[in-house]
Amino acid sequence: MDDTHKPTKLTNEVGAPVPDNENAITAGPRGPVVMQDVWLMEKMAHFNREVIPERRMHAKGWGAYGTFTVTHDISRYTKAAVLQPGAVTPTFTRFSTVAGERGAADCERDIRGVATKFYTTEGNWDLVGNNTPTFFIRDVHNFSDLNRAVKRDPRTGRRSAQNNWDFWTLLPETTHQVTITMSDRGIPASFRNMDIFGEHTFSFYNEANERVWCKFHLKTQQGIKNLSDAEAEAINATNREYHGQDLFEAIERGDFPKWTMYVQIMTEEQARAHYENPFDITKVWLHKEFPLIEVGVLELNRNPENYFAEVEQAAFTPAHVVPGIGFSPDRFLQGRLFAYGDAQRYRLGVNYNEIPVNRARCEVNEYHRDGFMRVDGNYGAAPAYTPNSYDYWTAQPEVAEPPLELEGAMWRYDPKDDPTDDCFRDAGLLWKVMTEDKRAILVDNTARNIAPCTPNIKYRHATHCYLADPEYGERLASAMGIDLAKVRELAELDHAGLVEATLSERM
Repeated sequence: MDDTHKPTKLTNEVGAPVPDNENAITAGPRGPVVMQDVWLMEKMAHFNREVIPERRMHAKGWGAYGTFTVTHDISRYTKAAVLQPGAVTPTFTRFSTVAGERGAADCERDIRGVATKFYTTEGNWDLVGNNTPTFFIRDVHNFSDLNRAVKRDPRTGRRSAQNNWDFWTLLPETTHQVTITMSDRGIPASFRNMDIFGEHTFSFYNEANERVWCKFHLKTQQGIKNLSDAEAEAINATNREYHGQDLFEAIERGDFPKWTMYVQIMTEEQARAHYENPFDITKVWLHKEFPLIEVGVLELNRNPENYFAEVEQAAFTPAHVVPGIGFSPDRFLQGRLFAYGDAQRYRLGVNYNEIPVNRARCEVNEYHRDGFMRVDGNYGAAPAYTPNSYDYWTAQPEVAEPPLELEGAMWRYDPKDDPTDDCFRDAGLLWKVMTEDKRAILVDNTARNIAPCTPNIKYRHATHCYLADPEYGERLASAMGIDLAKVRELAELDHAGLVEATLSERM
C-alpha cells in the first residue's frame, strides 16, 4: 500500500456518493431489507458476476512485466523488428499449471504453461508455450480429449489417474512427454528455475522473403531446480501459492529472473529431407543436428499492481505474430491458432484485446466494431467496411509470408501410417542421456503415479517404455510389479494389436 495515499469518498457505480456501506435499509429495526436499498442491490449484482469463466486449461497462473533485449544478430533469418540487434521490447509473461483449476496448488506434478506477450513496434507477438520442448499429442483433434482426460471425472467429480493414463497409453506419441512429466523436471522448484519452450515449429522470413523453420528455447539463468513428490506435498500442505509467492517476492527484492533466448533453425530443404516429420510437436530437433543460436535475454522486473486486471485478464494466442514470424504445418499449432483466441472471446468478450494488459503499444487500425465493453471511441465516424473510397486502412502486402508449396490429396492422414514415424525414439534418447539418479527418480515417480490404475494400463505404458529402451521398460515393469515376460510379448505387437490385447482391465 502506498503510504502517500489519501482517503477518498466512496461513491456508487456512476460516481454518486454512498451514505452507508455497512448497514442495509430495512423496514423497521428488525424488519426485512427493502428493494429501495439500491446500493445493496448493485453490490450484490456485481458480486454475483465478479468471477469470469476461468480458463479451461492453465487456470491457475501468475504473471510479471519485463523486457526482452536482443543481444545477437539473427537478421539473416527474420525481419521481425522485435528480433533485430539491440531492440528492447516491453513484455508481460504469465506462468501456470495446466490441469488444475484456479484454486489448485502450485506444486503439483504437471507441465507449466508459459506465455509471453511482446509489445512490439509492429504489434503484439504472443509466444505461447510450456516448460517442456514437446507436448503429449500432435493432432488437434485430440486436444479437447486430452484436457477432459486430465480434468475431473464426470461421475465422481474427482481427478482420475485411470482416465489420465488410459488416454496417454492409447496414444503412443505421448511416451516422450510422459517421460518428461514423470521425470525430476515434473515439478519445478520455482518458475525462475525452469526453461521455457515455444514447443511448436514456427517460421521466420527475412527481408528477401526467404523462409526457414524455427523453434524457440529460453534457458533459465537461475539454474534448473526441481522438487521431489515428498517436497512438493509438504509445500502444498502449507502454501498452495508457493510459486506465485516466489516469483512476486524475487521481483520485489530486485532479484529479477532472466532467461536467455535461443532458436533452432532448419531450412526448407532440410525439412523436406529430414528423417521424420519436423512439424510433429511430440518430437524434438536434436541440438547436435540443429544447434542453439543465441538471440537475447528476457528479464522480468515488475510485478502487476492488480492481479485480476493484469494476470487473470491477460489473454494470449499463438495467432498473434508480427512480420518476420509465421506459422508452420504443425497440425496441433494450426488448431491452437483458432482455439486460443476463441477461448478468450468467450472468457473475456469479443473486445479482449482492448483490456490494457492485452492492448498493443503501437497504433491499431482494424475494422472490428462494437461488441460488449467497447470503450475506446469505436473508431468514430471512420468507415466500417473495406474496400472504401476514403483511403482508410489499406492492406500491406509487403509483410505477407512467402508462399508455402503443398502436396498430396486432402485426407485425414494418421501420422502412425507414415513409415518414418517413431513414437518412441525421443523417449529412448532421453532415457539414454539421463544419469542413473535421474532414471531412478523417473521410474519411482511413474510407478507411484500410475499405481491406482488397472493392470492393462500399466502393461500398455510399460510396453511403450520398453519400445523406447528395453532397460526403461524392464525397470518400470519391475517397479510396477507386473510380468516382464508379458511386456516383452506385448512389445512384439503393432499398435492396434497392443490396444486389443490390453482392453481387458484384468489382463
